[in-house]
Order: sequence, then structure tokens, then C-alpha cells
Amino acid sequence: QFQDKTAKYESLIQTADLTKPHTWFPFARGIKRKFIYHCGPTNSGKTYNALKEFMEASSGVYCAPLRLLAMEVFDKVNAEGVKCSLQTGQEKKDVPFANHLACTIEMVTTQQRWEVAVIDEIQLLNEEYRGWAWTRAVLGLQADIIHLCGDPSVLDLMRRICSTTGDQLEENFYKRFKPLSVETQSLEGNFCNVQPGDCIVVFSRRDIFGIKKAIERATPNRCCVVYGALPPETKRQQAKLFNDPASGYDVLIATDAVGMGLNLNIRRVVFYTFDKFNGSELKPVHSSQVKQIAGRAGRRGSLFPEGKTTTFYLHDLPYLVKSLEEPFSTACTAGLFPTSQQMELFAGQLPEVTFTQLLDWFAESCRVDGFYFLCRHDNIKKVAYIIDQVEGLSLEDRLNFCFSPVNIRDLESTAALFNYAQAYSQKLPVRLLMGAPTESAENDIQLLNLETKHQLVSLYLWLSQHFAEECFPDKKQAEQIAADVTFLLGETLVRSGVQMDTEYAPTKHVYGQSHASGMLSSVLEVLRGAADESAPQKFPYSI
Repeated sequence: QFQDKTAKYESLIQTADLTKPHTWFPFARGIKRKFIYHCGPTNSGKTYNALKEFMEASSGVYCAPLRLLAMEVFDKVNAEGVKCSLQTGQEKKDVPFANHLACTIEMVTTQQRWEVAVIDEIQLLNEEYRGWAWTRAVLGLQADIIHLCGDPSVLDLMRRICSTTGDQLEENFYKRFKPLSVETQSLEGNFCNVQPGDCIVVFSRRDIFGIKKAIERATPNRCCVVYGALPPETKRQQAKLFNDPASGYDVLIATDAVGMGLNLNIRRVVFYTFDKFNGSELKPVHSSQVKQIAGRAGRRGSLFPEGKTTTFYLHDLPYLVKSLEEPFSTACTAGLFPTSQQMELFAGQLPEVTFTQLLDWFAESCRVDGFYFLCRHDNIKKVAYIIDQVEGLSLEDRLNFCFSPVNIRDLESTAALFNYAQAYSQKLPVRLLMGAPTESAENDIQLLNLETKHQLVSLYLWLSQHFAEECFPDKKQAEQIAADVTFLLGETLVRSGVQMDTEYAPTKHVYGQSHASGMLSSVLEVLRGAADESAPQKFPYSI
């Protein structure tokens, strides 16, 4: 009996072996690849040079950390006369005769050959939730030349990876076109000191509209806003208004969503605070994030080529100076996550456990090499707990549902995911079950409802891309509703006199208890309590 248990444990360890991940991609190992690391701060031209090589190549793929960046590159490249397609988790645009592709990094294929590839924000190789996607691209892309753009934090790690894979690594270093200067004075806590071209950075959506209202009362400036819950199209619309000197919108108020993905003509970045809620407590944001956001000030060829940064309150100024002076920390490991095939093999050893338990067992049993780590999966577990209540799903189906961009903190979104999974498992058409909104928001509650509607539609579209399309017959309707919601959100944000409450209000639940079983109700109650104590949710597939 002891020998049987030992053999079973050894088999578990073997099927959970994540060592030597470079061997998972034999076609990439058969290519003499060359990496070019464009290492430098924001506004240094590193991505511009990489994209120039991308557009001049006979074929190429650009891997973005965000849908927003993929869409920006898609538009830019096509505007330059180079045919380029787009693929993200929620959308796919095939341009006839295109040999170039802009995609989110999770959607890039390792089965196609390219002349040139660009992997943006390469420092996310070490990100605790999504790092596996950068590792997969670095190890698996079949490209002759691969451009890496980012800060120096993973440069040494890339040297070690290339020594293992046998790939060549060229290092190019950049400096800002114009130095970023820190002002010696804060805004002294006075909104009257906000000036045209300023970007006020906050780390909570709850603060945005109160600050917007205060600035528009205290100054003649009108404000645009950018935060994570807005659709990419709405963020781009707000950025366009801010960048246009004739629009009448002089100030931008943004969360850390401003750190990447938008081209902005910012004169000065003003940090309203450095505190960010991590799920359990308020903590100062990391110095690397401060550098990334502050570096958005000043843009070559804009009205403000020289960037400035300061703080709203005087007591925060020393932390800003310290963060900008602090050298980039060196990342020692790259993220990994098992493929669906690896999970299938592992699950075969434990036929009686739930999918949630399977994830824990894998994390306990897996082995990794010295400069890799297993990405955190607590976000997936919370979704898995809901999906475990749905019978008739294969392991691959469960993984797909768990990787979907569901807002696990919102009960309406989790109930929708449960309903979608339930219908799919019963081989029924998965219906959207949501009408199109017709009016822009008059207050914060209505705005939150519009944001939630867009999240639900994005979830549906993502699932329609990752499962058989015929199972999701309302895809066209979902695309139209997404466009309608995007328009209404944009209309809401540009209207003057809209009354926004600074207090966070819960969304109205369209998917009430009548749409969810009693079993789901108990699951949601557990998640409701867990959400207050857990870290902000991040999903392996970018939203």
C-alpha cells in the first residue's frame, strides 16, 4: 500500500513537471532567433524603433499587454499603408492580404512563422498573474527577429533565458528625449493650481468624479477622465479630446490605467495620492509604477516636449522624488502556467477531485526551474468554485471559463458567467439575455450600470471567441450593444453638468435570484464575503 502511494505521488510529480519549458516549443528551437532588447524609460523612442522594424518586415506580429495598445498599433500600422489584422480576446478583424497582426499577448499563436515579432512591456515577464503569457511568447514565438520593449528589470533574466535557448541577444539602451523634471512645489492641496495640460493621477475610481467636479468649479478648465472600467474605445475618445487643443478639454484625470496604452500630450503629471487599495489595505504604489506613470509627461512632437511631475499635497513630494531616484529592481524569475494538455494529464491522476482542488494539487506538486515561477492562480480558483457547480463540462471547457474576463467582485457578472456555463454544458444556445441601453448616465449609479453592461457584453464576446461560435448565437447583437454602450459612456463623460457621486454605488442586478439556482446563490454569497478580503482580481487573459 505504501509503495502504491509512493508510485502515485511520483506520477503526480512527473505530470506536474514544468521544468525546461523551452523544450515545449521544438519549432522555435529549430530557428536561429535573434532578440533585440530595447531598454529604456517612457518617451525614449524604444517602441517607435521596434514598430518601424515591424512595419518594414515582410511579415510580423505585435504582442500587446492591453487591448488598447493592440488597437492603437492596428490603427497606426494600417494608416501607414501596411495591411495589419487585429486579434484580441473579444474581437477579430481580418484585413485581406495582411501579413501583419496586432494582438494581445495571450492571443498570439506559437504555430505560425513570422519574420519579425514585437513583445511590448517585456518587464511583465515577471508579473505574478500574467507573466506566463510573456514567457510563452519569448520561448515559443517562431520569428527570426524578436524585439523586446521595456525597462531594464528583466534584462539579466533575458540573458539567462537566451543562454538556455541558444538565441542571440542584442541590447539597445535609450534615454528620454527630454529629461523629466520634478517641480519643487506641490499644488498645495488647492485645485485652483491645476493648469491646462495637467494629468491628475488617482488610484481609485471613487475619487475621479469628485476631483473632476472640484477642478471644474475652481478653474475654467474642463476635464477628461480615463480609468480601467472604461472600454478601450471610450478611453481613446477621452485621450483624443484631451490631446486636441481646440476641444475645450484641458485637464485629464486618470487612474493608473494611464500608465500604458495611450498617446497623451501631458504637460505635467500630478499625483493626487500614492495610496492604492490592494484588496485588504491601502499601500503606496511601487516605485516602478510611479516611474511609468510620471514618465507619461512630455511627448516628443507635442505641445509639451518637456515633462514635469509633482504631487497634489506637499507631504507626498518626498515619496515621488525617492521613487524616481530609485533604480529599477532586478527580476530573477519568469512566470509559467500549465497548458490545458498538461492539466489534462494531471487530472487523469486525480479523477475524483473538483477542478478547484485540482488547481491546488497542481500548485503543490509542480516543479519549476530556478529562474521560473508558477503564476498565482487564486483569481482562477474563485471562478473555478462557481464553474465546479456546473456539470457536464470538460476540463478544457472549465479552463476556458475560468480564464474569461469576468469581474468576480460583481455578483451580476458572476451570475451571468454561471448562466452561460450552465447553458453551454446542457448544449443549449448561450443567449445574451440583455437589452441594449438607450440613455446616457445622469448619475454615478447609472454610469456604473453602463460599465457593468459593457463588462457583461465583453464577457459574452470573449466566450464566443474561445468556444464554438455557433454556441453563442447573439454575437452580432453583443457587438452592437458593446458599440451602443461605448457611445453612451462617451456621451456621458463629455456632457457638462452630469451629477456624479463620489461614493461607490453597487450595480443594479439584472440577473436576479430568479436567474440563478439556489446553489449559485450560496456560491455568490461566499464570493461576496471573500471579495472584501482578497486582492484586486487580475486575469491571465487581458481585458
